[in-house]
Amino acid sequence: MIESMQSIVRQFRGFLRQKNVKEKSIPYYIWWVTGCYNSLKKDLTETINGDEKKNWLLELATKHEDWQVKQADYALKLYTYFISHHGDRGVDSYSDAWESLERQTRRMLRLKQRSYRTEQAYIKWLRRFRAYLRDKEPDTLTGSDVQAFLTHLALDQKVSASTQNQALNGLVFFFRYVLKKDLEGCIDAIRAREKRRLPVVLTRREINQIFSVLNGVHKIMAMLIYGSGLRVSECTRLRVKDLDLEKNVVLVRSGKGDKDRITIFPENLKDDLLAHMDSIKVLHDEDRRNNIPGVWLPGALDKKYPNAGKEWGWFWLFPSKSLSVDPMTRVVRRHHIHTATLQRAFKTAVKKAGIQKPATVHSLRHSFATHLLENGYDIRTVQELLGHKNVHTTMIYTHVARKNIMGVKSPLDLF
Repeated sequence: MIESMQSIVRQFRGFLRQKNVKEKSIPYYIWWVTGCYNSLKKDLTETINGDEKKNWLLELATKHEDWQVKQADYALKLYTYFISHHGDRGVDSYSDAWESLERQTRRMLRLKQRSYRTEQAYIKWLRRFRAYLRDKEPDTLTGSDVQAFLTHLALDQKVSASTQNQALNGLVFFFRYVLKKDLEGCIDAIRAREKRRLPVVLTRREINQIFSVLNGVHKIMAMLIYGSGLRVSECTRLRVKDLDLEKNVVLVRSGKGDKDRITIFPENLKDDLLAHMDSIKVLHDEDRRNNIPGVWLPGALDKKYPNAGKEWGWFWLFPSKSLSVDPMTRVVRRHHIHTATLQRAFKTAVKKAGIQKPATVHSLRHSFATHLLENGYDIRTVQELLGHKNVHTTMIYTHVARKNIMGVKSPLDLF
């Protein structure tokens, strides 16, 4: 009986993940449901009626905050839906097998040294694939299941081509390295239509307006992204040693596609960045005095050079103000600034500057490329600085570059 209840709880946990409940909230949802059922002396396979739930919530309100009561109410609503739609599976469902496969997928991703962001994305697609198949027996999975899921994404979910490709990559990894099945030649799904959208490009005046309302580290990061053509994640992951201020270059390590590249460093930012580095040196020295573990190192460098993470050169150029738990190793250490903090600050700055364009931090990278083309630099040079694999990707900026560089005038201007 106890094993049956534990199995139902595991199935409900998987159901909550499928419904995109935050991972940190799932234990609380389970706590509220089991607490309610225990209080009412009900079996988890039963459905409680409205009066029973109402009375339990009223009792709960005398001891807990309003937001906790609302959370408990929502958890019970989800559980009622779960019971009504999943009760026919009983304890013989394949929830446990799927949970095991998810753990194996995480392990293989780390053995293959995939990035944490890739791990998060692939696990997300594995869970959506599982939800689409309604916990089908994993041993019976075939390429046709993947094909049907990808078609579902294109036709029903209306996802972009890049999103569909990411889902395919995640499932190919899952089949190849976890299920030990090869999908090559098995996938003939309806492909999502690739939509070429012109990037949002800011004028120099608009960029100056945004910089004028930004301040502190967010201003330095935004200026560096525009001045060097960096992606947001590339900027946040920079280390002190990645800058060569004498040669005015930035070394981008493990950019998109796990490629390294060199790009330019803006001379006008040098003084501000040197002052910023003095301030983070104080933070680095404080961590050493407090014997905080060194920063995260890529690959197996932490095993080859155990103390390298504590060296100044490896320290984050934009470190977080607080310590956090490393999601890979569970070690408490200092990580870099989260991309979301810069994105929020930039969004606020765009609004304060009165700019109506739907600009994001990535618009600074678009503006970098466009303004270089307008200044007469060739497309191949811009391609190298951006780190594009194919020049056709870079060519899109020629469509938004100022047409005056070609000497084209509107026919209306000829009157």
